[in-house]
Amino acid sequence: MSQLLNQHRSNRKLSTLIENRTTYNAEYAELNIYETHAFAEQVSLTFNFPIIASMLTGKKVMHIEGLDSFDFYPGESVVMPTNKEMVIDFPLATESSPTQCLALGIDALKIEEVVEQFNHQVAIENENNNWNLDQNASHHLNNEAVNHLIERLTYTFTNNNKSKDVLLNLMIQELIVRLLQTKAKSLILNDTEHIFSDTRIGTVIKFIKDNLTNKDLTVDILAQKAYMSTSHFHKQFKNTLGISPIDYINSEKIKFAKKLIQDCSDSRMCEIAFKAGFNNTSYFNRQFKKMELMTPQQFKKSIEF
Repeated sequence: MSQLLNQHRSNRKLSTLIENRTTYNAEYAELNIYETHAFAEQVSLTFNFPIIASMLTGKKVMHIEGLDSFDFYPGESVVMPTNKEMVIDFPLATESSPTQCLALGIDALKIEEVVEQFNHQVAIENENNNWNLDQNASHHLNNEAVNHLIERLTYTFTNNNKSKDVLLNLMIQELIVRLLQTKAKSLILNDTEHIFSDTRIGTVIKFIKDNLTNKDLTVDILAQKAYMSTSHFHKQFKNTLGISPIDYINSEKIKFAKKLIQDCSDSRMCEIAFKAGFNNTSYFNRQFKKMELMTPQQFKKSIEF
């Protein structure tokens, strides 16, 4: 990302120290890069189109109606509906260390088009999977797929290329789908009001949670619970939540294993792996490192006082 910012700085004009704005345009979207070089508070921003804002450098404190105030750091994103105000503080911005953020605005009709396609793809027989990017703002923490897309979008926006609009169109469609999957996953997995409990995917999620340590939990069994063929179930699960059934099961088992490591500090890792539903320790170690970017032993050391 630093190379992209260097490319941007070589082209932009600095006209103000507070939220200096540079805009790059495309057919269905515009990219705004904001830079603040001085301490500031209560700076208001509103857009007349939906945006996804992503931090590049520094720190902001965000005040958005419907959300508790929160610190906004690089790697995080905020999805904002049309005409929704964000009020921003810049506690750390200086001339030598500016706070930088991008705001990607997307044509509302393009969003509707992709949403319609997405809902058609994830529809399960008579179930009404009507996902949308609605009027509520949302804060996303370190979504790797979204962050990677934003970096590619920024590179394409800030570099002249004959295929620029075609490439951006494809990436914007993927970004909308990723955000829809993130929302669907969040709502289904945190379904405290049991809105989705009698839908097929909701039923499967509940079954996984109730049988998490079952070592015979397979995609075939989950497909039977959803009354679908294995291949159709796998496709619908991944289309809806953006993650395969096995990866979801393993991520839940790793969460449980982390809790066991914290609560049962004297247990050996092979015992933790078995209690968390893994058949062998080496597979447990590989999955743990894949998801947590550290081994179980390193995690254990990190929480020891």
